[in-house]
Amino acid sequence: MEFTHEQKVYAEIVQKAWDDADFKKQLIENPIVAIEKLTGEKLILPKGKKLVVSDQTDESQVFINIPAKPNFEDVELNENQLEAVSGGIEIVDNIGAAIMNFLGGGKLL
Repeated sequence: MEFTHEQKVYAEIVQKAWDDADFKKQLIENPIVAIEKLTGEKLILPKGKKLVVSDQTDESQVFINIPAKPNFEDVELNENQLEAVSGGIEIVDNIGAAIMNFLGGGKLL
């Protein structure tokens, strides 16, 4: 599997943050400037978007990222997706199992 340029840059940013406390501090405080300084490339975000960096290196904490709610209007399902839906796949159960696995077999209340 070949990595995209974006994946390589992301890996470089994470590695630098792990190795360099000053860079990690700059990355959290002003991510665009820190990334541009590291990569030598201009970082252009879509209009109306901002970049937020969260330090999740504290191993005593478990983080859950809540992504933006997807907009399912005007979405058409392909044959495999329709089959999965009609087959009654329990997505919630799969997500719950994944969280339990991540928590090392803990319980979700």
